[in-house]
Amino acid sequence: MISGQAATPQTRSDCQTYADFVLTGVTADGQAIGSGCIYPTSIRTLPDQLDSIGKTWRAYMGDMGNDPSRESATCGHPALNTTDHTQIAEAPSVAVPLGDQYATRHDPFMYFHSIIDSPSCNTDVVNPNQLTQDLQSLPSTPDFVFITPNLCDDGHDSPCVTGQPGGLVSADAFLQKWIPIIQASSAYQHDGLIVINFDEGGYTVAESATGVTITFQGQYCCSEQPGPNLAPFPQSTTAGPYTVVTGDYGGDRTGAVLLSPFLKPGTVSNTPFNHYSLLKTLEDIKDTDSYLGYASQPGLLSFFGCVSSDVETRDTDDFPSCKSR
Repeated sequence: MISGQAATPQTRSDCQTYADFVLTGVTADGQAIGSGCIYPTSIRTLPDQLDSIGKTWRAYMGDMGNDPSRESATCGHPALNTTDHTQIAEAPSVAVPLGDQYATRHDPFMYFHSIIDSPSCNTDVVNPNQLTQDLQSLPSTPDFVFITPNLCDDGHDSPCVTGQPGGLVSADAFLQKWIPIIQASSAYQHDGLIVINFDEGGYTVAESATGVTITFQGQYCCSEQPGPNLAPFPQSTTAGPYTVVTGDYGGDRTGAVLLSPFLKPGTVSNTPFNHYSLLKTLEDIKDTDSYLGYASQPGLLSFFGCVSSDVETRDTDDFPSCKSR
């Protein structure tokens, strides 16, 4: 979503070890060849593109830094090549009164050396406590904002270690709190776009006398490619009584909601997009110098540039209704 890079076996498994990516080559379409999780500085990201054209960005990560023994409150991640202890939510305790439901694996910025090795990481990847302050004025609001709720607010856990219900109930409560705050800001009212997006679809669970089988269909769309680092599908892994079956390399079908003063309310698009389409759309809006990785795939649709019949927009300098390169 921020680099156009396809998966590795390690990223598909949530990078249980926060391991460096061992680069052995790069394909003609910009895909890093190798294995691991944290890409070398030669692999560019959307933040790198924004930095190069003088635009600002900031990522706000739910609960980051609640337990300083796991991760810092800015640019929070495990030590390189060690076990990632943020994989499991931490319940409230005397030492950590609020608990800690930050998950490094949901913070894509932590998987690129071009970001984590930069001093600006400590100012650009922060706890959401800073968001309300940043929204106070147009100049203080970053040009690009990425928000990741904690493991409860994003609907991942249900119930949550804090006693909250989790699932869609907590996800909805998070949106009901933050969307009005963002929409009330001068930056949003000037030329804002909010994308509410999920990163993967659901799965099925089948129990039998011999164990539990969890199946991901792995559907994909839009001619999405698996990349150079994955073995053929379907794939199956077994640990104890659990067997996980993955039919293909996609993330299955998800939905997205877009909000903006420049979008006609109630508009519905039935055009299929993938996460590379989202990246391409952001690169169009911010007028970056290129498309990264699979965002440059021939024929890939962006949300606005190629499907103006699906979405009604008004043209501004920062929010073009249709672009081509």
